[in-house]
Amino acid sequence: MEGLITMDEQLTFEFEQRPTIKGFPELRWTGKRPYRSTQYYPAQLRESYGEEQNGWINKIFWGDNLQVMSHLLKEYRGKIDLIYIDPPFDSKADYKKKIEVRGVGTAESDVNSFEEKQYGDIWTNDEYLQFMYERLLVMRELLSDQGAIYIHVDHHKAHHIRLLMDEVFGATHFQNDIIWRYSGWNRKNNTYFNRRHDTILYYSKTDSPYFEPFTLEWESPEAYAKARKQKILIDDETGKKYVLSDAGGGKRVKRFLEEAMKDGRPIDDVWLLDKINNSDKEGLDYPTQKPERLLERIIISSCPQDGIVFDCFMGSGTTQAVAMKLGRRFIGADINLGAIQTTTKRLLSVAKELEESQTSMGSADDTKYTGFEVYNVNNYDFFRNPVEARDLLIAALEIQPFPQSDVWDGELDGRMVKIMPVNRIATKADLKELLANLPYKTYEKRKEENPNQPVERITIVCMGHEPDLKGAMEQELTDYKVDIQIMDILRDKADLQLKRDSEAEIVREGGKLVIRAFYPMNLMQKLSLQKEYVEDWRQLVDSVMIDWNYDGVVMQPAVTDVPGKSELVKGIYDIPEGSGTIKVKITDLLSESLEVEVR
Repeated sequence: MEGLITMDEQLTFEFEQRPTIKGFPELRWTGKRPYRSTQYYPAQLRESYGEEQNGWINKIFWGDNLQVMSHLLKEYRGKIDLIYIDPPFDSKADYKKKIEVRGVGTAESDVNSFEEKQYGDIWTNDEYLQFMYERLLVMRELLSDQGAIYIHVDHHKAHHIRLLMDEVFGATHFQNDIIWRYSGWNRKNNTYFNRRHDTILYYSKTDSPYFEPFTLEWESPEAYAKARKQKILIDDETGKKYVLSDAGGGKRVKRFLEEAMKDGRPIDDVWLLDKINNSDKEGLDYPTQKPERLLERIIISSCPQDGIVFDCFMGSGTTQAVAMKLGRRFIGADINLGAIQTTTKRLLSVAKELEESQTSMGSADDTKYTGFEVYNVNNYDFFRNPVEARDLLIAALEIQPFPQSDVWDGELDGRMVKIMPVNRIATKADLKELLANLPYKTYEKRKEENPNQPVERITIVCMGHEPDLKGAMEQELTDYKVDIQIMDILRDKADLQLKRDSEAEIVREGGKLVIRAFYPMNLMQKLSLQKEYVEDWRQLVDSVMIDWNYDGVVMQPAVTDVPGKSELVKGIYDIPEGSGTIKVKITDLLSESLEVEVR
């Protein structure tokens, strides 16, 4: 493993490549590229909740998880104790969340509800494998020598991920394939048996991972004896129940059940746990949310007390919530703004419950790390949903769209425009499809007619990109003179407005802060709702956060008004004495936020 290299004030992290081992297969795919280094990406602290504990505060990152992990390498390389990820499954499905106006009961009308696409899980096989390969390599670098990684997959990609893990972590570091068996309705299938399980692959960084067997209480003495195929006997002197255990050499020893059952029942690699349903208290109506009991087993088994848990496909924040409850430190990340908002609300609720239940936080064993910070890695504020981003970019950049073209998204200032995937940084692999579909016959003709002129002027639009993306494309097109321009929205168009701003009326009235009105324009547009028809603005609000002394950089909310499902935010708040610049953050049902300073 090599260290850090400084190039033009830019940190670059290089990775040791695992050598090919004779006799072990490796997975190959079209366009497979080695991933030997990454660069450091800065992060911006946006919000802070709670206090440090023992010099630590938990961290949540909004951004592309490859960039997030590249950021973390600077401080946490070799320091993460446990990684759990529930990555894309390539399920060929789109996952949606029902958005309902608060306080209207069961919403039947389009005016009161709609379905909002949260994320898509549709990939080409090559794209998926390269995506996972790069991220697994960085995860390996983050893990400590005693660290473990659990990858949650299903039948779509379990076999491929197993081979990738063998390549990245080494086949000898495979520990378990855990079967999570859950209940469900059986229906008749003509070609296959009903699927009722996911697979969780458990690998270690080295030969000696931290591991503490997870145990369950025995239901009864009879269950204990039955599991061991032993008969329960009664001691004549004490009247206590016991069994006779084999001590070797033909000898049998008396073992009292009261004592034997204290160690609990170690679980095996088949876990019978139900999925989250609508009636569950922990249910958040978030697609693919996992139950806390599942994460509890993993964290207790593979992360020591005060250890660091990392999940970079955070979703609804189950990993982070369970880590907080168990007294583990955590870091989380997600590209989806809805995940950041959902997790923030969830952690505030867990922190409140823990703080109310604890009379003191004296001993280290009782420590609960309830404080957390929210960061941005790169600035993704201008779009919330990757599904909408292409159309938003076309409108914002004033691109003339080509709806019928299989190659180009449109034209801008005489240049052909290609918009790359917008929910992550653009890679050299993303150029593959474009290069395969270019009109080479036309280029040959243009080359003959005007050899000194470019055969095409191309603008690549992306949300961050790998180094030398332009150079890689030029190299692929060395037979032609091509004018290539990279438009990185995160870098070149950071001030681009891609969504309609929300509006609000917030005033001071006699020692109180009053929100008189709030109009989230994107949400209202989706509901086909005009301002004059908003009866109560609070019905459109997910939360209100208030910092009474905003320092101009980091918001530290003293008020976290997060109502229950059937409740509304208050809207009127007492201003404490000594308040300075007031910062108000109103988040609507789409997870889009309006931040306003009140002086």
